[in-house]
Amino acid sequence: MTNKRIIQAQYTQTAANYQLYLSMDVEEMIPMDDSVRLHCLLCERMDYRELLQAYASKGRKPAVDPVILFKVITYTASQKIYSSRGIEKACRRDINFRWLLQGYAAPDHSTISRFKQKYLTDTVMEQLFFQQVVWLYQQEAITGETIYIEAYANRYSFVWKKAITKHEAKMYTKWQALLEQINTTYCQIFTSPYETFLEDLKKVLVFLEKVKAKENITFVYGKGKRKTVLQRYHEQVKEMLQRKEHYDTSNQIMGEKRNSYSKTDHNATFMRMKDDPMRNGQLKPAYNVQAAVDAEFIVGINAFSDRNDTTTLIPMLQYVKEHLPFTYRNIVADSGYESEENYVYLKKQKQTAYIKPQNHERKKKASFKKDIRHRENMAYDKSTDTYTCVNNQQLHAIRNYTRTSQTGYQSKVTVYECEDCTGCPLKEKCTKAKGNRQLHVAKEFLAYRETAQENILTETGTLYRMNRSIQVEGTFGVLKEDYHLKKFRTRGTGNVRNELLILAFGYNLNKIHTKIQANRLNLYYHPLKTA
Repeated sequence: MTNKRIIQAQYTQTAANYQLYLSMDVEEMIPMDDSVRLHCLLCERMDYRELLQAYASKGRKPAVDPVILFKVITYTASQKIYSSRGIEKACRRDINFRWLLQGYAAPDHSTISRFKQKYLTDTVMEQLFFQQVVWLYQQEAITGETIYIEAYANRYSFVWKKAITKHEAKMYTKWQALLEQINTTYCQIFTSPYETFLEDLKKVLVFLEKVKAKENITFVYGKGKRKTVLQRYHEQVKEMLQRKEHYDTSNQIMGEKRNSYSKTDHNATFMRMKDDPMRNGQLKPAYNVQAAVDAEFIVGINAFSDRNDTTTLIPMLQYVKEHLPFTYRNIVADSGYESEENYVYLKKQKQTAYIKPQNHERKKKASFKKDIRHRENMAYDKSTDTYTCVNNQQLHAIRNYTRTSQTGYQSKVTVYECEDCTGCPLKEKCTKAKGNRQLHVAKEFLAYRETAQENILTETGTLYRMNRSIQVEGTFGVLKEDYHLKKFRTRGTGNVRNELLILAFGYNLNKIHTKIQANRLNLYYHPLKTA
């Protein structure tokens, strides 16, 4: 008998012996308070029509029931298993996964990967995730009233809008000189304004190819070969055309809002990372991940390409509102979300803004209070609409103008100018302008800021701000450190959003299981500490 057969025979005998000692009833081996039972309980109450329709449209019978496969994949997120091979291994070895499979054979990694890519898409996962949030609301595990918003830029090839603009301008200058040479050589009258740059490149290239065919000229390549004037013109124009098309494609990818993108993932934008071991302001391709948290549960999560948190607040709130049957009335966020546009939106939606003003902390410092440059340190007379500086000079409103934000929102700004700063002994400390001191004031924005300041200083506002720092920032801390959300494993906004939703589903499962075990299910806020 060969060694292989001996080993196989020993393996078979060992398996038979273990069957005498090990219980084959998996049901009895899983504790009644295990999180997998809670997960299964929740999943059995969900509507899977969209997931099943995705399979029906393909016209194929799945190897594993799609609902069971969904249970497996979302449960792996709670167990911090993310790779397809890791899920396959868990399905073969872990008793909880064997219980979830309900007799189905363990799926291989290709089946799991195909399921996530083709069937459990971001739109399907989005619908299932928000069913979980609605279930939490029905169980009174979340408030449905107060939501905390926070951002996290998740992390080298660079494409910069400024560089493209500069190189394109230089190329256009060279193009004008080349076009003049072509006109002189072939007695043509080609003109090329910047608006028709791309079309003119194509037009001249076609003309040069016609000349080549008409004169029966053969282009040559390699060392020792002399190129004709026509071939040199042709190569230069063709190279410019390729560069122009590349520049146009890059500008289309970035659009109006973005200034950069990654070559490996066009949806990612280069951002400065807080995690910067080199301490040299590293820029990495990243997504701006926005999370909405209520009572420590993630009730909404999405990925944006915007580097600025200000422009993501409204889309994030709209995203949550579209998928939930209730509306949050209290919006709690840090100073990175403060803008007039956001204040106006919240007022129209009848939502209360608990947004910390950007100057909230600076105003407390003695250095700020002593700095005469700041508008806050000038006296304002509402009846005459004038500011008075430290030197008792009045600043009068001289004109108004409209300022347009990155999103297209227009705000009105009033310009105030001092009567006469000539000979003022405090001018160097007050302004660097050669003329009189000016102030640019957005009155409507300041009125909203004052209201927000009053809101956050109330007892309720203080409670909300403290819970924001504990709940939503704590959530990101857990996701980054415990769930290892430091680098996305997929590319593209849709795939990244799907990855986030699966992770949030598993996070909520662990959170509700922990709260039930600790008897904290209906505790929504951490209380304020009193001396």
